[in-house]
Amino acid sequence: MNRIYLDHSATTPVDPRVADVMREYMLRKFGNPSSIHVFGRDAKPGLDVARSKVTSLLKCSPDELFFTSGGTEADNIAVIGYALKNRNKGNHIVVGGIEHPAVRNSAEELEQLGFKITWIQPDRYGEIIPGAVSEALTEQTILVSVMHVNNEIGTINDIGAIGAICRLQGITFHTDAVQSFGKIPINVTKMNVDIASVSSHKIYGPKGVGALFIREGIEVQPMTYGGHQERGVRSGTENMPGIVGLGKAAEICRSEINAEAERLTALRDLLYKQITAELDEVHLNGHPQKRLPGNLNLTFDGIEGEALLMALDLENIAVSSGSACSSGSTAPSPVLTAIGLTDEEAQSSLRITLGRENTRQDMEITANVIIKTVKRLRAMAGI
Repeated sequence: MNRIYLDHSATTPVDPRVADVMREYMLRKFGNPSSIHVFGRDAKPGLDVARSKVTSLLKCSPDELFFTSGGTEADNIAVIGYALKNRNKGNHIVVGGIEHPAVRNSAEELEQLGFKITWIQPDRYGEIIPGAVSEALTEQTILVSVMHVNNEIGTINDIGAIGAICRLQGITFHTDAVQSFGKIPINVTKMNVDIASVSSHKIYGPKGVGALFIREGIEVQPMTYGGHQERGVRSGTENMPGIVGLGKAAEICRSEINAEAERLTALRDLLYKQITAELDEVHLNGHPQKRLPGNLNLTFDGIEGEALLMALDLENIAVSSGSACSSGSTAPSPVLTAIGLTDEEAQSSLRITLGRENTRQDMEITANVIIKTVKRLRAMAGI
């Protein structure tokens, strides 16, 4: 049986077209782009081209983009770096209640430093309502951070509306766009975004590289200190193979984004229909319409999600029971409990996330295995 990978929100395989570009910068154009000799000069254009390719997906200026080691570092610079640099303006920060740990833990760290954090809880679909953000703002608010797409349930937030509220109040708005970048359209200008974090390995690029959009005029405190690469925002010799890989991945996404979103939506809906046609008491988590094309998060009443996950793994089908960044925890998903699921329901859930290599046949095989396994597990439990 062929292996079926359905955990693309955790990470994606590197696209062969991306790997080809990276190989060139590992073996031939290996120079340090800060060096003035011929090897450095050979490498330097790759940095500029990659920056341009990433900004073409965000609709911002290359001067507003800074490469990082990944989405986590980008989030840390955005939240902690902005707060520390601008604490003379206020000490209040508004944060979405189901943010990725990179944002949530950054906000909790700021609490230890004397900042006041207001957490905005989602509705039952996992959406952060713009009106709730507006009500939380005070004269001391300096930053709002709400993710574009939730990494577990795939709900898409109306960050354009949230950004407009912040813009009207003169408050900086950050969005973690790691899950949406390259998958659905983003325009940081039209969406009133001031700072945005993105990652490479979610879009078929390499791990260990990401980027941070910072609108011109906004200042952040660096989290690392060194040779002033990336204009001092993120010092350290640039990861050139990773950066050019991210650039190529972004270029591919730009050309394929609409067709791929349509294809993944069709496959996702097919899988959902096949499962629910044979199984009762299966519930969709997240917004039924405003959700990422490849995301399907389901609760199967009466079974243990980990047991279903392991059964699928034995059949060479990879899914997850929640965020990859919380995989070591035995506690129920805080995202699922925040949208109203009980601990038992949360632990009866699976996240299935589709990607480029998945086919209709993959959906049919996966549906059959899930149906067979859920029926068996329920029978064993006397349900």
